[in-house]
Amino acid sequence: MDGKLIYLMGPSGSGKDSLLEAAREPLRVMNCDIMRRVITRSAESVGEDAIGVTPEEFARRERAGDFSLAWQANGLSYGIPIEMNRWLAAGRHVLVNGSRANLRQALDRYPALVPVLLTVNDRVLRERLLRRGRETLEQIEARLARNALFKDRRSSDGAVHMIDNSGDLVDAVYQLLDVIRLSEAPGQT
Repeated sequence: MDGKLIYLMGPSGSGKDSLLEAAREPLRVMNCDIMRRVITRSAESVGEDAIGVTPEEFARRERAGDFSLAWQANGLSYGIPIEMNRWLAAGRHVLVNGSRANLRQALDRYPALVPVLLTVNDRVLRERLLRRGRETLEQIEARLARNALFKDRRSSDGAVHMIDNSGDLVDAVYQLLDVIRLSEAPGQT
């Protein structure tokens, strides 16, 4: 039996990296591994277990077919290693840190994937972005505006599991684990 692909999305600053780290051990117990993604800027991987590469190396890997999924966002390139397909075929569940803008491509390639959108209220999101100090005020406002667009626009025709991470991280972890349990139930995606 093939494993499930859990596709986690959310705005920058929503706490995806914190959620993944906090859920890592409970996910392992559920036969669900987190796939490290490849990113074209090593500074972006701070706080995330990612592989930082140059844009040239990313392009080389993409041409070689090394990614099961690849996309560009916010001036960076992101890739999910092709190894994910072997994990899924072996029956392991795989959680990836994906992109809302790339969800349709991911669904085309993996129709049974389980889309999960991590949300956070704008006040909390602004505070988190300011605290991490990675973007200018102008970039933060642009991210908040982009987040508002995604709230009003569907990126999938199917159900997307929503997890609110505006409060305690442990609550978001429990919600994520519940989504995975639900996806394992017979007849569920």
